[in-house]
Amino acid sequence: MDLRRLNYFLAIIKEGSISGAAKLLNITQPTLSRQLKELEEELDTVLFENF
Repeated sequence: MDLRRLNYFLAIIKEGSISGAAKLLNITQPTLSRQLKELEEELDTVLFENF
């Protein structure tokens, strides 16, 4: 498991959005979204639901 992805997940929770977390982490939103998707695949679960 990549600890960087867990850090990204925590940043999303803290900021309340992927775009806010991306700004905090100084990475692009598409990069963060891709990392989240890979973490979900690794854990075989959905971490956030889209509304």
